[in-house]
Amino acid sequence: MSNGLRGFLIVVPAFCTLILGCGREDRKPSPGASADTVAVGTNDGSAEDSTGAAARAADRRVVMFVGTSLTAALGLDPDLGFPARVQAKIDSAGLPFEVVNAGVSGEISAQARDRVAKWLVKQPFDVMVLETGANDMLQGLSLAALRRNIEQIVDTVRKARPDARIVLAGMVAAPNLGERYGREYRAIYTGVAREDSLSLIPFLLDGVAGNPDLNLGDGIHPNERGQRIVAENVWRVLEPVLREEAAKPARAAGPP
Repeated sequence: MSNGLRGFLIVVPAFCTLILGCGREDRKPSPGASADTVAVGTNDGSAEDSTGAAARAADRRVVMFVGTSLTAALGLDPDLGFPARVQAKIDSAGLPFEVVNAGVSGEISAQARDRVAKWLVKQPFDVMVLETGANDMLQGLSLAALRRNIEQIVDTVRKARPDARIVLAGMVAAPNLGERYGREYRAIYTGVAREDSLSLIPFLLDGVAGNPDLNLGDGIHPNERGQRIVAENVWRVLEPVLREEAAKPARAAGPP
């Protein structure tokens, strides 16, 4: 068991409560905003994204982060979340990419599948970082369905945007769910990545999960220090993808 997983067992009940119970309405809205407004810095995909449009106008390409409360930086200003920290790394590296945070708290993989198909493929992006499945695990949903949903997201993106790159964020099951379940759960990510030739982040929360010093009071969502480590986990895999893409001629915006 990696150091990042030690202690994960004891925080699973909080994880269930705080991820599964946190939809968009649970984020604190800004003054004058409706209760279900997505936090500043995130975009659920149901509206045209101004960041992506601005990136195109500035001849920058788009990296879209699709995920749950982990991607949405639940409990923090989105500017402190790992997608924003990846943007800082992109800027420091001088790469022509703009990050769009399309994280939605409480989302299961079936909802991510539908959101990608209905909205997100209509947004401009060149690279998608996909983080989904933690809530499926915590709700005890079918592992076969989780795999199908991830595969369908990949198929949808490939059909609509055949040149787009997909980076899959791997997750690890809580140890108390059993060795067999954990093995089958993790194999979903490694299997889909292998079969569909995706770049894989082995475990998004490696070095953070279960460490109280790196998580918020709920014991599971990374705090500011934890977000820095998660950003490093992502960057190790994403940076070479972005460098490869930056070396290619810019593509057309794709589907309207």
